[in-house]
Amino acid sequence: MRTFGYPEFLFILEAAKWTLALSAIAFIGGAILGLVIALARTSESKTARGLAMGFIQIFQGTPLLLQLFLIFFGAPVLGLDINPWIAAGVALILNSAAFLGEIWRGCIEAIPRGQIEAAHALNLKYTSRMRDVVLPQAFKIALAPTVGYVVQIIKGTSLAAIIGFTEITRAGQIINNATFQPLYVFTTVAAIYFAICWPLSLLAARMERKRNLALAR
Repeated sequence: MRTFGYPEFLFILEAAKWTLALSAIAFIGGAILGLVIALARTSESKTARGLAMGFIQIFQGTPLLLQLFLIFFGAPVLGLDINPWIAAGVALILNSAAFLGEIWRGCIEAIPRGQIEAAHALNLKYTSRMRDVVLPQAFKIALAPTVGYVVQIIKGTSLAAIIGFTEITRAGQIINNATFQPLYVFTTVAAIYFAICWPLSLLAARMERKRNLALAR
């Protein structure tokens, strides 16, 4: 047994790069799939809307921890060799897509109806209407809540520790098992998460204030 010190702190701090890498994978993959979900939810196809709604209900209605378990332990049952990186990435991408898709669906539907009617009057097809009229305006509305949700993605990566993915929380568990000083270890873990998430929370709040001021003018 050893004492918690600088080498132990450095081990936990270095694990932050894996937290950030997993968060980036989850956000990029979730953003791509989430945009598809948002477009499906606002499409003119009843089938597309139904499928997108089913996807959202499944991944918003079940815990992320359960999704991690099902992917990590379920894949070998299907004959797939899967490691914690892939399992955590897939689970977080699917979970993030469900939430981002619903956030962006709300942003798309927040566009004034007159804008869409004007696009119809110009005889723009659905693709052109979304690309040239709706999405550029929805993007501005979506910035603040999207940045805010990135904070949830970063914190959600801590659950990947349960399947052996060595990010900040898992590194803290390893050090705690070696030092038996949970107060020092998990205070350090919490401080690192706070240092990563707090600037993003401030940025999201600032974006929201700027948008509200712009609307008030």
